[in-house]
Amino acid sequence: MALAPHLVFVPSAGMGHLLPFSRFITALANTGAVDISVVTALPTVSAAEAEHFDGLFAAFPAIRRIDFNLLPFDESVFAGADPFHLQWESLRRSAHLLGPMIASATPRASAVITDVTLASQVIPIAKDELHLPCHVLFVSCATMLSFLAYFPTYLDGAEADHLAGDVDVPGIGLIPVDYPPAVLRNSESLFTKHFIANGRLIAEADGILVNTFDALEPDALAALRSGKVVPGFPQVFAVGPLMSSTTTGSDKAVLGTSSSPIAWLDAQPARSVVYVAFGNRNAVVPDQIREIGAGLEASGCPFLWVVKTTVVDREDNAELKDVLGDGFLVRVQGRGLVTKEWVDQEAVLKHPAIGLSLSHCGWNSVMESAVHGVPLLAWPMLGDQRLIATVIRSGGFGLWMEHWSWDGENVVSGVEIGEKVRELMGDEAISARAAKVREEATKAVAHGGTSYRNMQEFLATLKATF
Repeated sequence: MALAPHLVFVPSAGMGHLLPFSRFITALANTGAVDISVVTALPTVSAAEAEHFDGLFAAFPAIRRIDFNLLPFDESVFAGADPFHLQWESLRRSAHLLGPMIASATPRASAVITDVTLASQVIPIAKDELHLPCHVLFVSCATMLSFLAYFPTYLDGAEADHLAGDVDVPGIGLIPVDYPPAVLRNSESLFTKHFIANGRLIAEADGILVNTFDALEPDALAALRSGKVVPGFPQVFAVGPLMSSTTTGSDKAVLGTSSSPIAWLDAQPARSVVYVAFGNRNAVVPDQIREIGAGLEASGCPFLWVVKTTVVDREDNAELKDVLGDGFLVRVQGRGLVTKEWVDQEAVLKHPAIGLSLSHCGWNSVMESAVHGVPLLAWPMLGDQRLIATVIRSGGFGLWMEHWSWDGENVVSGVEIGEKVRELMGDEAISARAAKVREEATKAVAHGGTSYRNMQEFLATLKATF
């Protein structure tokens, strides 16, 4: 019996990165065509990450775990930095240990698949030190990939070391200065340094895997593949939407209880509920939380709201009644379900009761909404989310309130939130377009679809170099 190619995955930190990694890993594991090892950076930043890794390895015992104990470093020199950016820095500083770890893997590694946040460190290790093909799994949209790939060219032309104005990406168009991550305007930030380094090295990868599909981002994918964005750019495989094939970690416990959100949704009419969630690492300021509550209450719609008050889950000890204000939970009892617990978002979005998602526009959340035909009220918070909102707007399956802000100085009123929720819940054109996007997503991953063919082509590439 012929040996299968052995892929070593090097994921990064943050559930927004780990989810698509684990979904891609499980999709490959289910094909039976490859052998898989996963480098697990320890310690994780959040409890959710640790639970997710445990769930992955429990569900797929054939997948090997390579524990990667990160080297300590003095974080005080980056006072106030995002804890996940600090973890990326720790991963990068410890990356030189990866070569010997991967070299000693059994069976011998055939290729490395790295998270984009580590690309500038891992690509040289894989290609120059280990002489292995190295692919990048890009966890955001193809539009963001285009911006990342072109950004070094922009900087060289502008003779700048940070984002200093609008960026005209060939084949994509003009990207206003306030659409990319705002932190890129600060040349001293860890994120900016990482972003530039990864943008300069990503073109040396053997291939780029993107969690999107051709019908959703045709222009961005065409620009990347044709070399318009960066001449000679690696092959781009659109393999999305990447979805879970098994439950992992804490979702089993949540879904198995009679008080779970799913049980509550079962009692609601079809397409009647607004789902409100702003991601696993986004904290909302108290004043804005109160206004969101007022808007949901005023909308008259049933709602399921996941509240988060801290960036890292281990630090979140606030009581809901204190966060939401006196009487709110009593007033909405029966019509609204509010929780600070972990929720299986996929299970929620595919539930027939959900009619709208009020979202921060994390790419995983957008893809999950697209897969299940749920219209989006886009309220991007940070990072790549404004660029992602442009995909929602151009795709026509949601509404982006571009003037809504999260800076704490411009608190969006509950009156406006309530009006927009009611408006979208009754917008048949957007609902129809969301249903069409669902059909396109389903077709992409089905046998013979674009993403299915891209996955087969990627596997053929691995076998050709094995």
